Amino acid sequence: MMNEERPERPEESDGTAHLFRALGKQIKVLRERTGMSQRELGIATHCGEDLISAMERGVRTPQPDFLIRADPVLGAEGVLRATADEAREALARARTRHPGWFRGFAQMESGAVALHYYSNQAIPGLLQTEDYARALFAQRRPLLDEETIEKRVADRLDRQKIFERWPPPTMTYVLEEVVLQRPIGGRAAHRKQLSRLLEIGRLRAVSLQVMPTDTEEHPSLDTSFTMLTPKGHSEVAYTETYGHPRLITDPNEVRVFSERHGNIRSQALTNRESLTLIEKMRGEQ
Repeated sequence: MMNEERPERPEESDGTAHLFRALGKQIKVLRERTGMSQRELGIATHCGEDLISAMERGVRTPQPDFLIRADPVLGAEGVLRATADEAREALARARTRHPGWFRGFAQMESGAVALHYYSNQAIPGLLQTEDYARALFAQRRPLLDEETIEKRVADRLDRQKIFERWPPPTMTYVLEEVVLQRPIGGRAAHRKQLSRLLEIGRLRAVSLQVMPTDTEEHPSLDTSFTMLTPKGHSEVAYTETYGHPRLITDPNEVRVFSERHGNIRSQALTNRESLTLIEKMRGEQ
């Protein structure tokens, strides 16, 4: 079984966590002083409301470009802009945020040029909302302590910075319909998660497909998997079953997953059909 002990948080060892939490508090104070809501600040700085909330709470790291954009909007008079270089240096200094067993994959994922996911158990981490991720970690057995849960949630959300990259990687997702039906975290969290899927599924670089439950059979009923193409390297595959991760680099094994992926996509609903189905499911919540 995978060790669930709390892994070292990189920022804790080099002090950068304190910088990022302090920046989040400054952003909140400045925003409230101007009378702006998180949604209004998000619109003004080309960010989502959830991202603003996460930065203010220290769950997401303020990026240097955001600090530069937010400075005049919040009337900071250069205070936030002056921290951009330090924030950039701190980000470069911080080590990879994840447990050792996951770090190799996380590093490749962050710089990949193509990512392909098939999931039959839960929403993939890159698509999860904060509430959904927290509910998943809270149900882990053996139980995780609250500090570890919050650290895991923060690290998972931090991976979602990949959607802010330009140019973005090509991404495809095939999700079993039953994954979308399970209301993890409760009805309100479920509805918010479906809205997140619609948001990501409409991005130009993303194809999100649903595998209908009434599909009689397909080539990967046994496990979820990820196909990943690192920049300048050959495609690899990744699986994780009951806490046992496996990064697959052998070309012959990778080819098997590639063939499965092609077959699964051909049997799933199209991106447009899938988004229509998700919209219907959200309306029923």
